[in-house]
Amino acid sequence: MSGNFGSKCYGNLRLTAVLLVGLLVLASVIASAEASLKQETRRHDEDEEAEENQDPKPPSPKTRSGYKHVWPHMEFGWRIVMGSIIAFLGAACGSVGGVGGGGIFVPMLALIIGFDAKSSTALSKCMITGAAGATVFYNLRQRHPTLDQPVIDYDLALLFQPMLVLGISFGVAFNVIFADWMITILLIILFVVMSTRSFLKGIETWKKETKSKKEASKSLELKDIENQVEESKCESESVSNTTPKETKETKRSKFSVLDNIYWKELGLLVGVWVIILALQIAKNYATTCSMLYWILNILQLPVAGGVSIYEAVSLYKGRRRIASKGNVSMNWRAYKLVFYCACGIMAGIVGGLLGLGGGFILGPLFLELGIPPQVSSATSTFAMVFSASMSVVEYYLLKRFPVPYALYFFCVTIIAALVGQHVMKKVIDVIGRASLIIFTLSITIFVSALSLGGVGLVKMIKRIQHKEYMGFDSLCSYS
Repeated sequence: MSGNFGSKCYGNLRLTAVLLVGLLVLASVIASAEASLKQETRRHDEDEEAEENQDPKPPSPKTRSGYKHVWPHMEFGWRIVMGSIIAFLGAACGSVGGVGGGGIFVPMLALIIGFDAKSSTALSKCMITGAAGATVFYNLRQRHPTLDQPVIDYDLALLFQPMLVLGISFGVAFNVIFADWMITILLIILFVVMSTRSFLKGIETWKKETKSKKEASKSLELKDIENQVEESKCESESVSNTTPKETKETKRSKFSVLDNIYWKELGLLVGVWVIILALQIAKNYATTCSMLYWILNILQLPVAGGVSIYEAVSLYKGRRRIASKGNVSMNWRAYKLVFYCACGIMAGIVGGLLGLGGGFILGPLFLELGIPPQVSSATSTFAMVFSASMSVVEYYLLKRFPVPYALYFFCVTIIAALVGQHVMKKVIDVIGRASLIIFTLSITIFVSALSLGGVGLVKMIKRIQHKEYMGFDSLCSYS
């Protein structure tokens, strides 16, 4: 056991070291690319200085704190084409894995399109909302892969979604307080762990599928032999008896989209969304660190915590259960439920910090709970719709992103999510391996770690070169 543990630790350390080296190389490439882009921008600005009096352009919008947003003009060119391709692939893979794709959207918007960091985060939320909304619309027409119930597990959503929405508030605050290098290190560690565990879970699921396929093929061979023996004894009776059985087995029960919606649970989730959104909007117009500011923050706790505690107590006492696991009984200990709620808050914090949807934590966590990959992806995406859309409404009221860009990429991610879901469903139906969803999840997380980690390292290197302050900032100084 100690030898296996040591080999696993050594393997994880080696993987982390390789990733860090790759991130350093990526950071140097991004830094050189940014330098060339800056030179190109300087030349472009010098050429446009002579035309400023003839064709004046509106100034870039500023926030109340004086932060100047960088919103490039929406013109067809290589930036739009490349950004659209990356957005399409990121949304397709993110919708399949249930992670949204924010880890790919944010670097693309900043490095290729040319938005500033805060505008990239806001636009990323718009893209996540489009992809997640399209995925939920698609999944409302689907059923559980093995059980007669919806593919979305509403009890899982009730346990995690309120905590996810609550964690976003903390994430936004931590984004102000934490230095960039702290966020980068936390990001790399978290995403390496999540992608590694997801990949190992995918391998484990692949082996189980291979074993079940072999057992199924053996049973089919035995049935074929038995049928041949029966046909040789009484061919006419066997034909007449098997025909109605096959039609009964292949006949699927009809259901509508409304059958896949649990109105009570959905009403609770929408209620949490509306109340916390109202509190968030009111908080943004209150003075930071004022009495009203803290009251509005505290009021979010009973709203989100009340619903999650209600679901946790119901699971603990056996009044409710995670139906997507079938007849498998789960021993819900109190400390496990507290840990799961904390994971929901952590997912929201990560989403608020980096402009992600929270599925990077919920997806792997659901898999660890033994949830089928299809249900894990559908439920984490369902929870992300609420958190991402809440951020979009808030950013829109604060004028944090240009509407034309948001509408364009919103439509791109909707199409990509529908295409990704349709293609993956067809592939799974053909080859019968749901583990492909888990591998897509792990690859998306790993690519996000490379892209976001590389951008974070570039910022950290620049701050070190300019000898800028790299400690904690005060939340109350931000307005």
